[in-house]
Amino acid sequence: MSVPKNYRASSDDGILTGLLFGPLVSSALLYSSLTSSSFANPLPPTWRIEPPRLLHNDKGSLNVLEALVLSRYNLVDLSNLCSTLLLFHVCASWWFESRYRIGSFSLDNERKSVPRSEGKRLIYSIIFTFGTTIGMLGIKLALKEFSLGIWQHLSWLEVALAALFYQCALYGAVRLAHRGFTLGELGVVSFGGTALFMEFLNITAARIWPLTTLYIKTYRLPTPLLIFQTALIAGSFLTGFMLSPFLILSRHIGRRPVRRMRYPERKLRQRRLLALGFYVGTFVMVFGLIGMWTYWCLGKRNPWVWIILWLLEGRKQWSRPALLVYWAALGSLSVAGWNRQLARSRKFRTWNTAGENLIVPGSGPTSASPIGTDSIALQSSGNSSDTQTGPSVAGPASALGLTFPNLPNLPNLSNLPNGVASDLLDAADKHVPTLRLNARRKFFHALTVVMFVPGVAFDPAFTHISFSVAFALFTFAEYVRYFAIYPFGAAVHLFMNEFLDQKDSGTAILSHFYLLTGCAGSLWLEGDAPLLSFTGILVLGIGDALASIIGKRVGIHRWSPTTNKTLEGSFAFTVSVVISAWVLRLLGLTESFSTLRYTAVIGMSSILEALSDQNDNVTLPLFSYSLLVLVGTMS
Repeated sequence: MSVPKNYRASSDDGILTGLLFGPLVSSALLYSSLTSSSFANPLPPTWRIEPPRLLHNDKGSLNVLEALVLSRYNLVDLSNLCSTLLLFHVCASWWFESRYRIGSFSLDNERKSVPRSEGKRLIYSIIFTFGTTIGMLGIKLALKEFSLGIWQHLSWLEVALAALFYQCALYGAVRLAHRGFTLGELGVVSFGGTALFMEFLNITAARIWPLTTLYIKTYRLPTPLLIFQTALIAGSFLTGFMLSPFLILSRHIGRRPVRRMRYPERKLRQRRLLALGFYVGTFVMVFGLIGMWTYWCLGKRNPWVWIILWLLEGRKQWSRPALLVYWAALGSLSVAGWNRQLARSRKFRTWNTAGENLIVPGSGPTSASPIGTDSIALQSSGNSSDTQTGPSVAGPASALGLTFPNLPNLPNLSNLPNGVASDLLDAADKHVPTLRLNARRKFFHALTVVMFVPGVAFDPAFTHISFSVAFALFTFAEYVRYFAIYPFGAAVHLFMNEFLDQKDSGTAILSHFYLLTGCAGSLWLEGDAPLLSFTGILVLGIGDALASIIGKRVGIHRWSPTTNKTLEGSFAFTVSVVISAWVLRLLGLTESFSTLRYTAVIGMSSILEALSDQNDNVTLPLFSYSLLVLVGTMS
């Protein structure tokens, strides 16, 4: 029940990515646990966290590694189930659309096979979801009758719950993040959400029935790191779902023009009340429902006290607080610097008489704007009324439907007061710093290297949980931006809009989520080799950034006529990542590894980066990590 305009425009729908990446990652994790030699704790000794929890009851007792191997067999079956569901959806769509192929598309570019009514789409999607789930249960029964080993590690209940959740994630993500995903990216993200959901259910079940559960079926080790990650990431989405009435009303009022309101003077008060409801509700959810679940799963230990005590138990009591200060300082300086540059570039952004942009700004896709003209004008100017005054800035802001009061235009320079004209000329003389969009985005790629390499090197467990905190904060920031929550919605939107490219053409802005998850994924998967933990940071922060810069500046030989990716950029990708890995090795931060096999894997990743139109921040870290494990680079 989705239509082509629900997906991000791309030359490649990414169906192979959606079908194969889940089984690839789960197989790599299973192989990693099968080849591990540590039965007590497969994590490297640099991970300073309490041992994984084990269950001991009348049904038996498994050690940590045995439980992890069985859990990852379950993950392989789960990934196979999700890929089967996605393939079934695609094949059903092909068949159903072929019956309505006459005319191909309707006038508004929607397929005639899909109802125009949103309510009918939802109803048909629910019916199809339950029908497909029953079909998956039938397939499991047939596999069992014929004694085939597929899905043997999934119970009947797990098949039903995973099938329902995965299909709901497919539909919900493509509807909420309109034009934010290709089909392949949607499949990968939905599989990740389903795996986290199943871990949440298994952690909860082990706490409810500890005497009848043989082991905790989690795909990572059942340490407090996993409990906090589940609380932070799953809890942030649960909070948004529970508080959706406040969010939807805030967005509706923020987008509504003042002139169409019966009582326009009430708009600001209504937005403030809705924002207050959202902030209070978030506090109640975090310190209430989510906090209580974490308290219960930690063995009735206060999660806030646990975090504070754990924060102070590093090698030295100041090491983890110092790492927090380091991250906060870098983040604050980078955001403050960009805010200053973006404010100045917006102020002096203009077009000459030929329509050419005189100062090169970053321009984002127009569909990402969630906020109406009045709310932007209100929050940008800092006025307490909804009245818009003054000329508006042309260009990307106008294309977004945003209006900025009292900001001058250089073409009207002769009409401006002398003081304003002098300020404009002074700023022009000082060479207002502006960078092109690609440079702005790659700056944050480089920032991840400076920020996260020390954390992963010296305290991976603390960095693991910090990544989860950052993901939750990003989620709440997106709530504030997309739903125009007073008073920060417009400011967050304007800042994020300067870094959008064609892959952020949807209603939700996902690039920063992808970058964070790409860097954190190698750590969240909890590999048993230190070098594996750096994979996402090296591939995205160094390899992808240098491939883009070198390819654009000196690249000549393109991979194909339909792409701008060059052989020079791919070569820079491979060489830079391999050299960075060797620098880490010489500094004693990683173990020895096979340079030949490592180079071969990174070279294959560079080819994927060049030929695939999927989001690099999603695919490259997962692909590189999985191959590094499967080819035995660290052995």
